[in-house]
Amino acid sequence: MDRHLVAAALLMASTSAAAAQSSWLTMGEAAYQQIKQAGHRVTIRANRLARLDSPSPAENLYMVEVNSRELQRITGTLHRKLRHCGGYMYHSSEAEARKVLEATRPVLAVTRPSYAIVNQDKVAPLLAQMDAGRIEQTIRQLSNFVNRYYTSAHGAEASNWLRANWEALGKGQPIISVEQVTHAGYGQKSVIATIAGSDKSAQVIVLGAHLDSINLTLKPDTARAPGADDDASGVAVLTEVLRAVVAANYRPRRTIKLIAYAAEEVGLRGSQDIAREFSKNNVDVVGVLQLDMTNFKGSDKDIYLISDYTDSAQNGFLGKLVEAYLPGVQVGADRCGYACSDHASWNALGFAASMPFEAMLSQDNPHIHGRNDTYANSGSQAVQALKFARMAAAYAVELGTDAP
Repeated sequence: MDRHLVAAALLMASTSAAAAQSSWLTMGEAAYQQIKQAGHRVTIRANRLARLDSPSPAENLYMVEVNSRELQRITGTLHRKLRHCGGYMYHSSEAEARKVLEATRPVLAVTRPSYAIVNQDKVAPLLAQMDAGRIEQTIRQLSNFVNRYYTSAHGAEASNWLRANWEALGKGQPIISVEQVTHAGYGQKSVIATIAGSDKSAQVIVLGAHLDSINLTLKPDTARAPGADDDASGVAVLTEVLRAVVAANYRPRRTIKLIAYAAEEVGLRGSQDIAREFSKNNVDVVGVLQLDMTNFKGSDKDIYLISDYTDSAQNGFLGKLVEAYLPGVQVGADRCGYACSDHASWNALGFAASMPFEAMLSQDNPHIHGRNDTYANSGSQAVQALKFARMAAAYAVELGTDAP
């Protein structure tokens, strides 16, 4: 073969390999500035100004291309500097990233609930029998895995354990089913528990938390990452909600789905897959609640409602729920920026999503994303998480019973 043809072939192969190694991310201004200051090599391919349904100011969003080898280092920088999960959305292609960046939050054919608080007879007895000890037990069990990283064997095992645990809680309940969702490219599966509603309108309420954990080392597959607060505490809250619903023999009108998402820490991958599927199938999602870190009380108030990239009307409803059902619990507000947890996957597609958080972002659990995110370092208590569990249960029952 002509040596010039050989050189051309090698160049093409090299170019193809480089393209195959590209990753596509969307992120906000704060995240972009952090990776720029850290010297990470990224290429801006597009940007736009985000319009937010909140009192927060608009934010510049970016679509960037990065070498896949750089992605783990970028993840570490953003977790350390922003002090919360992720800060970006990962996309498998340029087309997918561009679609997310340019989305204008379409008005979906979804139902807006009344947000009336009129089901005290159902909610109050259910909340009364919720228990911090059972939340503690689930946190400890999930923390016992070496880690729950999305590509590790431990992460896959944690998913299987949770599926079995939720199946056991729903055993003998024909309206409760549990399934796992397989994602392309990694072994950890998301877990969904469905409490089927009596209404055939197929309206759905989603309560979520993320299953994975991360240790910001060069070997996250094997590093110890108990993730007790981030986010075993959120999954434990979902688990207690499921247990309480079964114990109270509650039968919702709307279908309730409890979802433990895979791969949140690396770009909201699991929740994006699930939210896209719901949107593609025109599922009438009435509301989405994200529970990411619920058991560390680092600020003077008990629950902080994230105001940006969330739904202001639903946030107001959550505040009213706390006032009605959790006397003495104080509510504040804070912002966490673009893609700080899985609610952002739903918000980007136009669904009404909210995220209550355990503290001001600047005062959250300092031990997350490492080996020291343990139950002991959350104060060896689950009283704080119990507040979130009661709020989540009230949310599920009020919206689950809400009249058409």
